[in-house]
Amino acid sequence: MREPALDDARRVSRRALDLYADDPLVAEALASYDQRLQGPLRVALAGIVKAGKSTLLNALLGESIAATDAGECTRVVTWYRRAETPTITLHPHVGPPRRLPFRREDGRVVLSLDGMSADDVAWIDVGWPSESLRSLVVIDTPGIASLSAEVSERSTSFLTKNTSASAADAVIYLMRHLHESDRKFLEAFRDTAVGESLTVNAVAVLSRTDEIGSARIDSLLSAAKVADRYGQDGDLHSLVLDVLPVAGLLAEAARTLREKEFRALVQISDMERRERERLLMSADRFVRPNDSTSLSPKERKELLSRFGLFGVRLSSALIRGGARTSTELADQLVQQSGLNALQSFIRTQFRARAATLKVHGVLPGLESIIRENPREGSAELLIEIERIIVTTHSLRELSALSRTRAGGYRLPEAHLAEAERIVGGHGAEVADRLAIAGASGEASTADIDALLAKWHGIAESPLTERAAVELCRTVIRSLEQIASVERARSVGAQANHIALPR
Repeated sequence: MREPALDDARRVSRRALDLYADDPLVAEALASYDQRLQGPLRVALAGIVKAGKSTLLNALLGESIAATDAGECTRVVTWYRRAETPTITLHPHVGPPRRLPFRREDGRVVLSLDGMSADDVAWIDVGWPSESLRSLVVIDTPGIASLSAEVSERSTSFLTKNTSASAADAVIYLMRHLHESDRKFLEAFRDTAVGESLTVNAVAVLSRTDEIGSARIDSLLSAAKVADRYGQDGDLHSLVLDVLPVAGLLAEAARTLREKEFRALVQISDMERRERERLLMSADRFVRPNDSTSLSPKERKELLSRFGLFGVRLSSALIRGGARTSTELADQLVQQSGLNALQSFIRTQFRARAATLKVHGVLPGLESIIRENPREGSAELLIEIERIIVTTHSLRELSALSRTRAGGYRLPEAHLAEAERIVGGHGAEVADRLAIAGASGEASTADIDALLAKWHGIAESPLTERAAVELCRTVIRSLEQIASVERARSVGAQANHIALPR
């Protein structure tokens, strides 16, 4: 369903461009916001150093594009967008952009900054023919809490500057454990990325989950329990929509699995059990020269760098369990890694409300530029921006969702949980909002009417405080929109069954 506020915001930005056409600097800034409204949703990957951001990015793209070593490229904000042909462009702080040469080395894209220091680079733009980038722009950021204060500040400033045209609409925050630096960043992103409404537009990823259980075969189960415990954390619950465990290295290796690697893993799985267990006892023993396998120490070292010890153990178990081809193994590894759950979250929470997130990210910037550059006609634009903010229900939903998760309403827990779901806390689709099981995703009119009656009753109760009444009104409006959609669907279905006259 199209978000009318997006069209309204586009009209404001175009009117502003016409009004400030004679001021090149202002017009350039306004044009950047207009492009942001027209372009795909911008999702940033953030986290402390060595959290696995670039590895997860490669897994999401299905290509080993992002640098995962500690080189200069990992200290620069890098944008990944869809293009028909691969291009990599460096944008320096001073001087014109320049194309960067790159090469493939053992399946991985290798690039350098062409003699420049990371401190001299504003950002890098990577255009890549990836279907994963068709509806998203993914932004890889330098590590937060880096040993270099300047590198850390580069990420924090980029991600928490809400009046910047280049800001992200949503963030995937990677953490190995919940540190105070993680909490501080998420608080800063929440408080500035969307202004006073404190919109929840972040998800936390418990990364490198294969390391949580010391690479044991049940490591991912342990990681899921840890992620669930973090998700119930009171402070973190108000900062992110969910905490998902993802084994990034395993996901990247699975998405880029080569036949040569599959054959090597088959050899390991075919070993006699005692020899195999001895070989996989530790990383040191796995790469040590021995006669138990024909795989050379170099080949085993390459497997270890690509899959990790956990990935090799799991692959061997899955092959013995019936994975007969590289495609079957890759599919099962991706499922085990947690990548599918993260992609589903991005689809239902970020992509489904992309228009709303873009509008809410852009309007504060437009308002700031217009206020700082007043002229005849600018007051009308400010009034229009305020009208969009006040009257757009999807923006009120996000505000209500954030405040609900932050404990801002005094209602029974069951009511709060239901309100959170109805305003989109579990996804923007009707089935997510009403917890409908089954493939159809259709709700009955009677069920919606019952919910409407229930929330009207809560809103009209003398025991419900004023702030909670506002939440009730938002929930009621969401239910009314759902009812309207379901009625239209029902009328369409009935029309399809009416025989046309001859």
